[in-house]
Amino acid sequence: MRSGLGSIWIVLGLLCFFGQSAKLCAEGSVTTLPGTLEISTGEWPPFLGEGLPEQGVIARLIRDIFAEANINVQFTFLPWSRAMRDTVNGKYAATAVWMFAEDRAQNLLYSEPVLDEKFVFFYRKSQPFYWQQLTDLQGMVVGGVSGYSYGPVFDAAVKNHIIGLDIVGSVEQNFRRLALGRVDVVAEEISVGYHMLQQRMPDIANSITHHPQPLLINQSFLLFPKANPQSEALNLLFNTLLQEFRANGRYDSYFDTLTTAESGSVYQPLQP
Repeated sequence: MRSGLGSIWIVLGLLCFFGQSAKLCAEGSVTTLPGTLEISTGEWPPFLGEGLPEQGVIARLIRDIFAEANINVQFTFLPWSRAMRDTVNGKYAATAVWMFAEDRAQNLLYSEPVLDEKFVFFYRKSQPFYWQQLTDLQGMVVGGVSGYSYGPVFDAAVKNHIIGLDIVGSVEQNFRRLALGRVDVVAEEISVGYHMLQQRMPDIANSITHHPQPLLINQSFLLFPKANPQSEALNLLFNTLLQEFRANGRYDSYFDTLTTAESGSVYQPLQP
């Protein structure tokens, strides 16, 4: 766990579960938590997807964590920007999953890291691609997805016109454009990219690969709106149970099926 969370065990002290509700006992006060949470999210297979078995690996993980406290989780799939906006405005109890950004921290509480991500550049095998620093991409067009951030260094390079970023609404659109030569490279999380290619776009999968140097090693978080008086208790509860999942090895088991071409394996979807 990162610094500052060792005190959670003292703050929580005791988790009390009754029927379909949960009570978190902390320093003499009791916060009653709901029996059902609505969480907003966007399409990001294999991690999150409305049509995936159990709605994806991360949806399954979050659902199982809260189930330990007898809290049911329902996911609503929306465009990413709307998922964020509606959660900040209090329509949803949380939104999953997002990388850290200072502006988001003004209105949202960040959980402990839920997912470790690795973003890389995908490119056409017929047009070899090599890079060491972002200035090597000067003059190229990078395909991105609306609502994504690819890290502060990349974002600054775009703002300073070092990199040309052309965004669309979905990962699939990006790879179609890459195959057609309309963008030079696509920036995408490696498991997400290979899931899309192998499971949904087999007609172009063999023509595309990735550069091994990471663009971004990143962590993503579950976010709770500060405007909701239950958010702090829910966040503490989630973090405590997530730590238990990590400590006993259960967390790692959720990602056993997520292999990519990088390891010489083909992505195997979760069984329903």
